Amino acid sequence: MYSSKAPIPPEDTLLVQPKILYYGTPVVLLTTQNEDGSTNISPISSSWALGDHIVLGLGLGGKAAENLQRHPECVINLPDPSLWEQVERLAPTTGKNPVPPVKAAQGFVHQKDKFAVSGLTPQPSRQVQPARIRECPLQIEAVVRDFRVPAHAPFFAIVETHAVIVHAHRDLVIGDRHIDPRQWSPLIYNFRHYFGLGEPLGRTFRAEV
Repeated sequence: MYSSKAPIPPEDTLLVQPKILYYGTPVVLLTTQNEDGSTNISPISSSWALGDHIVLGLGLGGKAAENLQRHPECVINLPDPSLWEQVERLAPTTGKNPVPPVKAAQGFVHQKDKFAVSGLTPQPSRQVQPARIRECPLQIEAVVRDFRVPAHAPFFAIVETHAVIVHAHRDLVIGDRHIDPRQWSPLIYNFRHYFGLGEPLGRTFRAEV
């Protein structure tokens, strides 16, 4: 129980107003299907998982949001730190043509073939139409269950997806279903800088390996 006699610690924080709140989240290379059946790649940094559902945050001005509303399938490709330069090659590109004025003002340019500009390799998916990215150690095929635009943030979409199949590079797998956390390291987007993981600190009591 709180005691009024407890010492009050000195104030050790400052009030800040960061331009963005990407406080350290895994990078996703989201692949979606274009009108002509080709695959678009969109780097995103807003996602979280709840069981076998993965929620994505997308800007409505991008090609990914447009594609998912027309064809509700995707692959959530997770790069490791070795792929950060390929991710950054994609960062200033958009599949939208013409480029929306807001994006043009920020320096975005249209690029139809995202695989060519990034140097990444398409690989056929098993259960969805968009291609996977071969170099990404984890590739999650998913279908869209819900697509909504919050009233308080009309420039963004919250997209709930359901993972239907997961691919993992062989060197990450223990047994027949576990991902080895000692081998897997996601690429982290940390206040607009790229990072990998540091040394392991421990494990939760629910860890099976």
